[in-house]
Amino acid sequence: MQAAELFEQQIKPSEVAGRLRVKLAYQWHQVWRDGGCSGPGLPRAERVAVPSVPAVSGEAGRVSGEGPAAYGWVEDQVWTASRVATLIGRKFRVTYSVSGATRLMHRLGFSPQVPARRVAERDEQAVAAWKEATWAEVKGRGRPAWAVSVSRTKPASPAGRPGDGPGVGEE
Repeated sequence: MQAAELFEQQIKPSEVAGRLRVKLAYQWHQVWRDGGCSGPGLPRAERVAVPSVPAVSGEAGRVSGEGPAAYGWVEDQVWTASRVATLIGRKFRVTYSVSGATRLMHRLGFSPQVPARRVAERDEQAVAAWKEATWAEVKGRGRPAWAVSVSRTKPASPAGRPGDGPGVGEE
């Protein structure tokens, strides 16, 4: 609602974007101009929250505690940037790209996380056997040191050079 209040004060969308540190001020301005803070197809009495960083921040803290399963992602309990962008769209009726959602979450203090522990079902003996047998076979030996070149072009063969070209025999 901060953006709507600023628009009512005749503040330009570019300045609103700077003050609220968002990139969606022009879209918000269009929504505000078209029907105040009501979204398209909604009754005027039903107000749509224009997402500000504090609004998304408060919602993100609450949502992250509930987990993705509470919002329909039951396959795993991982919040991905794509899921965050989808949820922002559902909650605030604003489109965020995956990279935009990533930057927003980073700005709010969230960071990519890796599980602290391994799953209880992990079989260490099976993993070690796979590394010895299958991984060694898949990985291969690699190139010999002499076959590696730092040149981007194929080197010319000495046998393919002309022996009587310009500069040959001159000293």
